[in-house]
Amino acid sequence: MNDERKPKIWLNNVNRNNKADLLNWMKSNNITLVQVNGQRTYGGPPPGWVGDAPPLGSEIFIGSLPQEIYEDVLIPLFQSMGKLYEFRLMMTFSGLNRGFAYARYSSRRIAEQAIAFRNGYEILPGYKILVCRSTEKSELEVDGLPGFLDRATLEGILEEMTTGVHTVSLFASPTTNSKNMAIVKYSSHKAAALAKKRLREGVQVLYGCPFTVDWLQTSIRQKLQDGTLAKPQAYIPESFNSQIKQETPAKSAVQCLQLVCERAKLGQPVYRIKFLSLGTCGWLRFWYCAVIPNHSVPFTGYSWLLGDKLIPTEKYQQAKEMVALRILKDFGYIVD
Repeated sequence: MNDERKPKIWLNNVNRNNKADLLNWMKSNNITLVQVNGQRTYGGPPPGWVGDAPPLGSEIFIGSLPQEIYEDVLIPLFQSMGKLYEFRLMMTFSGLNRGFAYARYSSRRIAEQAIAFRNGYEILPGYKILVCRSTEKSELEVDGLPGFLDRATLEGILEEMTTGVHTVSLFASPTTNSKNMAIVKYSSHKAAALAKKRLREGVQVLYGCPFTVDWLQTSIRQKLQDGTLAKPQAYIPESFNSQIKQETPAKSAVQCLQLVCERAKLGQPVYRIKFLSLGTCGWLRFWYCAVIPNHSVPFTGYSWLLGDKLIPTEKYQQAKEMVALRILKDFGYIVD
């Protein structure tokens, strides 16, 4: 016999009768179970579910399970308490359960009812199970973020990379000077766990800054509740110092920004401007993107100028002037 086949044959022979019962139950009830990363899942959402996922607090923990019991026994037992949104059974490599599972109901009330009626239930002679509220971690801390990254931009990035973002809050990093930390709350423990895994994949660098991702620490949570976390750092490049600010300003915002970038060794700004529409009273709306070579992110946005009587070159110069003025203000540079 080929040695490579022996482990598979051994696994298939572990608890064979109960596995057969499980397969028959799945087939007769048209149940689909999906196994990923050591857990087997039903639902999340189940067939026919309409609406949002249940709120936090609707999940229970089920412990002290006999290892030879599977979903064909567990799901009907807990489904009898109320509508299940999701059931997750933790599995071993050998095909036995790991002795615990999670059930998420459609409401907190049903979860509390399941705890009251199923905690201490004798599932097999001599085997009483533990049922209690699940400690649903749903908050991550993302530390080491650059100071120029505002909350709205970070939220947009996280929504692209992960799903289930509920709220994003920014604070000064408790571990790194001049960096920020975000506390990100997700819609569920599952969404937070998947987000944590996704954000840890690959190189953890955002706009050139290494960052770390972990569950929200108890000490940080306490500071958050006490209101003692510091406000987020505001990014002003070191080279934009008082000496530059005290120098005689240039005649225009464009020239002033060129001077600042030259002294800060950031490279000269490159502007891209696209005029969109002419509004009432001669106001012209435009989109802009200004790139400073050695600055981490471009400056983009929309603005207006009174441009119905301006020739194209004048429109462009005035738009550049407005964009340069905005960038100088973002850098904390006071323009008279």
